[in-house]
Amino acid sequence: MREGWTYKKLGEVCTSITDGSHNPPKGIEHSEYRMISSQNIFDDDLRINDETVRFLTEEDHYKEDKRTKLSKDVVLLTIVGTIGRACVLAGTEGFLTLQRSVAALKPSEKVDSRFLMHCLIGNRGRLNQEAHGIAQRGIYLRQLSELDIPIPPLSEQQSIVAELDKINELISLKKAQLSDLDSLAQSIFYDMFGDPIENEKGWEVKELEEMCSCITKGTTPTTLGFSFTEKGINFVKVESFIDGHIDHSKLAHITYECNMALLRSQLRDEDLLICIAGATIGKMAVVDTSILPANTNQACAIVRLKDKNNLRFLHAFIALKLKEYVIQMGKGVAQPNLSLGQLRKLIIFCPPLSLQQDFAKRIELIEQQKAQISSTIKDLETLLASRMQYWFD
Repeated sequence: MREGWTYKKLGEVCTSITDGSHNPPKGIEHSEYRMISSQNIFDDDLRINDETVRFLTEEDHYKEDKRTKLSKDVVLLTIVGTIGRACVLAGTEGFLTLQRSVAALKPSEKVDSRFLMHCLIGNRGRLNQEAHGIAQRGIYLRQLSELDIPIPPLSEQQSIVAELDKINELISLKKAQLSDLDSLAQSIFYDMFGDPIENEKGWEVKELEEMCSCITKGTTPTTLGFSFTEKGINFVKVESFIDGHIDHSKLAHITYECNMALLRSQLRDEDLLICIAGATIGKMAVVDTSILPANTNQACAIVRLKDKNNLRFLHAFIALKLKEYVIQMGKGVAQPNLSLGQLRKLIIFCPPLSLQQDFAKRIELIEQQKAQISSTIKDLETLLASRMQYWFD
């Protein structure tokens, strides 16, 4: 134990630890009174929008508010399902109450609320080990109260917070730069080719299937009696898609025999993968030789072009086209899906190849900048994990 530090139970350093409603009231269409859940809580980030909250009447809000009494500097912690994400209330969020999946912790004057937040995030592994349940895992308030955490002097807490916040600030800055570069790429596309829906520049159009040698989708190994393995042939899932590329650390694996059984969905270099099911519909990635041999599942469409010179342009075009396409298709639908038939009939602009290649060169420069920034983000995230482990493990 470090000099001047003590270990105390969470219940000893908080004036209250409560969770949200176990029997939440029926919501209404809209109001200023919002009930949030674990899907709104992220590390040092509270994300509230109309699609992810339950709106309450004023009467129901104040009934629920008696339980948690949310206010500035209260720490919110996810305790059901996805366990261990935490953020701190700024006090400017308006009228909020909680569902059962979120706990509210009010630290005493001897504990900095942001130190407590970082400490809980740093103890995520322990919290998950304590969790119970089969269908949906959770941690009880009693268990939470018994969690031992390190408590340095207040001045040292604030110093630790300043260090960790600075690293997080740099990560956020770099992610904002990535977003700006994505916006720049989109702006370049619109300047060169116009709106992908309206075709105000009057480009020749074709259906996507005319430009492809193959448009198919994968199969989940379990439907054929195979299981995933720790090592083997790479298997791409939607979770493997990161910023238009495939993250090697997020690949699953199958046996050689399974890969041969899934002959239709064996991937090739420069195949374009498109998510066609669920909340991530329209998400895309390009296959490269570094992951081959590889396969994919039924949530991913495989688009194989006849002319690979069209790849960079089509990647950008389809991404923008599907963004609007999915918005329209998904209205009133809980989980929109894109069929292979719809994908094959997708209308594609065909500007001159020289213009497409000019676009590709400009985008390649942006991708190089994005790669450098992404590398810096990974380094910063590694540093943050190391410092979190140093302070809280």
